[in-house]
Amino acid sequence: MHKLLILIDETAETDEFHELWPQFLSLAESMPGLRREATTRVNRVLFGRLSCALMHELFFEDTAALQTAMNSPEGVKTGQLLQYMTRGRVILLLGDHREDDVENLKKYRRASAAPVEPAE
Repeated sequence: MHKLLILIDETAETDEFHELWPQFLSLAESMPGLRREATTRVNRVLFGRLSCALMHELFFEDTAALQTAMNSPEGVKTGQLLQYMTRGRVILLLGDHREDDVENLKKYRRASAAPVEPAE
């Protein structure tokens, strides 16, 4: 699965941003090939210099589906609205998303050899 990860700077959260957020979500949800989405409100940054208040993730089957969605009329409108409502205070990342559940990870740990020691 591939995703578009949207990091919204905390300075972008204005009254107008919050008024336009439902419209943004509606447009994003109309993008062809969208499989799911997720929003995370960032409580704090533990390490680093990122100024991020909100993360929004749009998931697609593969890179081609993601590119098709971004280049579609709905994707273009979504991007234009995002740029407008954040005044460009946004970071967009594309990534190959993989995940596993804890039970499967535990099975793998039991089947593996002795733990690996960190290099000195």
